[in-house]
Amino acid sequence: MKTKRPNRVWIYVVAALAAIIVLVWLSERQPVPDVPVQTVTRASLSAAITTNGKIEPIAPHEMRALVGSHVTKVLAREGQHVKKGELLVQLESAQIEAEKAQARETLVSNQESLSIARAGGRASELAQIESDLQKTEVERDRLTKNVAALEKLVAKQAATQQELILERANLARAASDKLRLEAARADFLRRNKVDLDRLTLLVQQSQDNLRDIEQKLASTHVTAPVDGTLYALPVHVNDPIKEGDLLAAVADLRQIRVRAFVDEPELGVLESGQTLVINWDALPNRTWTGKTEQIPRQVVPHGTRSVGELLCPVDNDDQKLIPNITVNVRIQLRSRNNVVVVPRGAVVFEGTRRFVFMVEENLPSSRLHKREVKIGISDSTTYEVESGLNEGEMIALPSNLELRDGMKVHPTKIL
Repeated sequence: MKTKRPNRVWIYVVAALAAIIVLVWLSERQPVPDVPVQTVTRASLSAAITTNGKIEPIAPHEMRALVGSHVTKVLAREGQHVKKGELLVQLESAQIEAEKAQARETLVSNQESLSIARAGGRASELAQIESDLQKTEVERDRLTKNVAALEKLVAKQAATQQELILERANLARAASDKLRLEAARADFLRRNKVDLDRLTLLVQQSQDNLRDIEQKLASTHVTAPVDGTLYALPVHVNDPIKEGDLLAAVADLRQIRVRAFVDEPELGVLESGQTLVINWDALPNRTWTGKTEQIPRQVVPHGTRSVGELLCPVDNDDQKLIPNITVNVRIQLRSRNNVVVVPRGAVVFEGTRRFVFMVEENLPSSRLHKREVKIGISDSTTYEVESGLNEGEMIALPSNLELRDGMKVHPTKIL
């Protein structure tokens, strides 16, 4: 009996140590986490760009003030249909009419001066110069003959040397007078040419000034340039007007377009002829359609975004869409029928490669396996998988748990 008791003690010791080891192992063992999973299916997928845009007329006609003034009459109301030539707004024009009268007087005066210059300038002055020059030429010719005759008489001693000297002096004086008068005539003609050019320029400037004033005067009578809808009329009677202020805007609102703001990363998939669908929050049950035409060739800042501005005409026969409203835009890119699809969140991006975490079910736990896939088109929630996955396979979905290759998980199916 005494020999068996120590053996029994050792058995108790070994059992206690084994129990301690098991408890330590169980305490250090991590629980298998729950991970949402989903079976891969097939579906029809339509890729699209969703953004916002602004409605604008294709051929707007804006009337802006050419002068500072104030409004005296408003003869139309915003939103009404107007006819070409119909008076819309009247501005005060008394001061401009006075400027027009003064400009017309200046033009007439300059035209009269130009007519005189074209007729030869001061005719009496030029006539006097021409008369004196003619008389001088006659006198020079006479003295030339006298000098020749006296030279012959002096040679024959029929006249004195003193008479010849005197006549030669008279001839030199006549020649000098001729040169002086010719120079005076040339100077007169030169000055007349300068006056002619100057007066021609003054007449041109006066005509341009009068034309500009007449245009400003006409702009005080704001009329519709075309048949259409008066879609902007921001002025009221007695409003002060500065040069450049918008007075009215008219357009045919059956011809409109949307300026859609497409974010820079999405510009590469735009093509001509893609269907564009518009809806407006003010009319939630209506949609309008068009086809893409002018693809953006540059990006511009738009708030905090960098966008390309896509212009697309839209059918607006009922004229419900009005200029400058903000609309929702959906651009249909491509569609695929009966393709393998996965939720966007299930795809992991690593550089240019795309992966999903496959779930291999084994009891009592399953493991994740990272698999590379090739994706195709997408919509806001789903990717098409062109290769790497098959219908019926199970994949892990995103959660607050970081997924790893080879990780043990407890799959929780999402319907």
